[in-house]
Parts: sequence; C-alpha cells; structure tokens
Amino acid sequence: MNISAIQPKIDTAHIPLESLANNKQLTEDQKIGEVSKQFEAILLRQFLSESQKPVIQSEFTDNSTASGIYQDFITNQMADSLSRSGGIGLAKTFEHQLTHHHTPTIPTKTSHS
Repeated sequence: MNISAIQPKIDTAHIPLESLANNKQLTEDQKIGEVSKQFEAILLRQFLSESQKPVIQSEFTDNSTASGIYQDFITNQMADSLSRSGGIGLAKTFEHQLTHHHTPTIPTKTSHS
C-alpha cells in the first residue's frame, strides 16, 4: 500500500515577496493571489496614510518621531489586515484579471449574397 505524504497547507502571507516567484510548493494561482493581496495592501497603506494626516495643524497635533513611528505601524497593520480579510475587493479584481484566461474566438465566415 502506497501512502502519499500529506502536504501541509502553506500560508503564503509568511513567504517573503522576493522568494514567492521561485517557490516550487505554490501554484501559479496561489502566487497571483498573494501578490494581489500585497498590492492591495500597498494601495490601502497609501489611502490610510493620507487620510490620517491632520487637515488643520494645532498646538495639540503630535508631530513627534515616536508618534510617526506608531502611526506608520498602525497604518501598516490595518492595511495588511484589511487586505487579508477581503479588503475593498481590489485583490480579488487583480487576481481575477491576472488568472482569467481568454479563449480566442475564431471568426466565422458568413456568406454574402
């Protein structure tokens, strides 16, 4: 009796982006899915970062280095979390467009009378 090894489910979120393309354990669809999520997270970081800037500066605005580091950390975590949980749908759209295989249509000849 031949029993094949059980393949553990690979969490693509923990694979560095640099080694994602050459990873032999992942399918192309898994790679595309992970890259789509990471791209959506980058866009979300940009949106969130801009939305958190104060419109009006005041004496109560904290512009310290520690505050900036903390704000960046929160923004990064929020963007990653949003993207992993389905985000705003951009990752699915990217993934669909990158994996959608178009079948070529062959034009049919029509006879002209």
